Amino acid sequence: MLNQIVLVGNLGADPEVFYSGDGDPVSSFSLAFHSGKQKTGWIKVVCFKKLAEVVDKYLHKGARIGLIGTLDHHKWEADDGSQRSSFQVIANNIEFIKTDGRGFEGQNTEAQHEGQPAGQPF
Repeated sequence: MLNQIVLVGNLGADPEVFYSGDGDPVSSFSLAFHSGKQKTGWIKVVCFKKLAEVVDKYLHKGARIGLIGTLDHHKWEADDGSQRSSFQVIANNIEFIKTDGRGFEGQNTEAQHEGQPAGQPF
């Protein structure tokens, strides 16, 4: 089955980073997107390994991004024993649309156009 999602939106908060049991970085953030007339939808986005490092370094609350990923149905048991579930997006590729320049300090513009995150997909 095909499972691919494409979204454009703004981060609702700075990304949170933690490390898996194997020591790999994992980053998550909430993404606001238009879901109809005068309506905003929110979804959790999760990134792994190198993409998680890039997200942690360069993205921030309010940054506008485009992403391609897969939709994941996440299930867990709450502290009270009840079963919970939600949907999240596992990002495979992120395109920076607008950031405040955080993380780019000290880099010249030529370097940014030769493989650095400014406008480059990950």
